[in-house]
Amino acid sequence: MLHQNRIAVVLPAYNAAATLRRTYGEIPLDIVDDVILIDDASHDATVAVARELGIHTVRHAENRGYGGNQKTCYRTALERGADIVVMLHPDYQYAPRLVTAMASMIVSGEYDAVLASRILGGGALAGGMPLYKYVANRGLTLVQNWLMGQKMSEYHSGYRAWSRTVLERVPLDRCSDDFVFDNQMLAQAMHMGFRIGEISCPTRYFDDASSIDFRRSCVYGLGVLRTALDYRLHRMGLRADPLLADPDARAGR
Repeated sequence: MLHQNRIAVVLPAYNAAATLRRTYGEIPLDIVDDVILIDDASHDATVAVARELGIHTVRHAENRGYGGNQKTCYRTALERGADIVVMLHPDYQYAPRLVTAMASMIVSGEYDAVLASRILGGGALAGGMPLYKYVANRGLTLVQNWLMGQKMSEYHSGYRAWSRTVLERVPLDRCSDDFVFDNQMLAQAMHMGFRIGEISCPTRYFDDASSIDFRRSCVYGLGVLRTALDYRLHRMGLRADPLLADPDARAGR
């Protein structure tokens, strides 16, 4: 707990048995009140390992996709009383010890959400990010910033912290159940006027770390561009985007 704020870490998991122990072992349990794992119908021992570690575990009977998994993550965390929810991939690609810093940025009252950026600090390539993914990340981010009027270092991190207020206000059910969920949720939060901060985060790419293949990366990239373009057109009043919340429901910031 930080300044009377209950902190939850949610782990959207799929075949994460090989890396879950290492990830959990670095979560700062001195300030984290609840660790929740949502298993998306894994074929390995993810659920068994999670329960052995004492993690609150929910298992989907059928695979619901990356976005569908996160919807369950956030809903479960709110039901269990979280004030701040940090989404951390259990594949040990990101640094779990940054949970404290990310949650603190929200507790400070300066931010409503925080993204851990692999680009800030220049460690992405040093951490093993494939060159084509680095180039795609930078290119997509450049276009997204232009279309969405932002100055983010990246939109594609899988390490994010959200205040309860954001999670209660953004209409997550309108978002995709696939990988583009992350960008759609960001678009909703930005449209509603929530304040989004970033923190530099090292990254690790290795055999057991999860990653989508080139074909799915291309599908994801197109979805990201579509989300940004729809956002721009909606903000300009040229075309209503059903993904975005009613303009009258903004956070008022």
